[in-house]
Amino acid sequence: MAPKSDSAEAIVLNFVNEQNKPVNTQNVADALQKFNLKKAAIQKALDNLADGGRISFKEYGKQKIYLARQDQFQIPNNEELNQMKEQNADMQKQLEDQKKVISEVEAEIKSLQSNLTLEQIFEREVNLRLEVQEMEEKLTKLRGGVTLVKPEERKAVEGMLSEMIGHWRKRKRMFKDLWDTLTENSPKDPKEFKEELGIEYDEDVGVSLQSYNDLIQNGKKRPRGQ
Repeated sequence: MAPKSDSAEAIVLNFVNEQNKPVNTQNVADALQKFNLKKAAIQKALDNLADGGRISFKEYGKQKIYLARQDQFQIPNNEELNQMKEQNADMQKQLEDQKKVISEVEAEIKSLQSNLTLEQIFEREVNLRLEVQEMEEKLTKLRGGVTLVKPEERKAVEGMLSEMIGHWRKRKRMFKDLWDTLTENSPKDPKEFKEELGIEYDEDVGVSLQSYNDLIQNGKKRPRGQ
């Protein structure tokens, strides 16, 4: 008599047949934890199935190894095996095609996500108008001869900025030397390697070392009273 479908024996028998490879009691217990079966119950089920001839088993010393009965499986002939190989090759090709489509869709999604929505454009326009207004107010004060920053404060800020730009330039050079060394003999494409590591260049975030250098130089050329 076949065991009930929800009994321990039925669950264990179904697992052994599906695996169709040698297993021991611990293998089965680990795999069937979701059924809340204790190891003792699994051992009993395996022994009952083996005694009833529902599964095969071998003893190696104190260890029992269980295996699905092979006479229950239909063994394909050469023609069937060739058909299975062809089907497998077709499925592998379909899988690669699907991966390619998924990759293209993900790239399109990424591209769309990088574009601003209409709401974001309006919000950015408002912020830019406010910034322009603030700049125009400062420009009006400057044209009127108002000194917005004391000379000593300006000098201190310029010194700090110059020091920070020096650190920036040094670290930029250090990174370039290290990056050139890493990518010189690497089989990976530097651009793909950069994206894989999540590295962003200054230009990727809209900043430029040269623009800050120019800012300092222009500040040095400007008369101190302004």
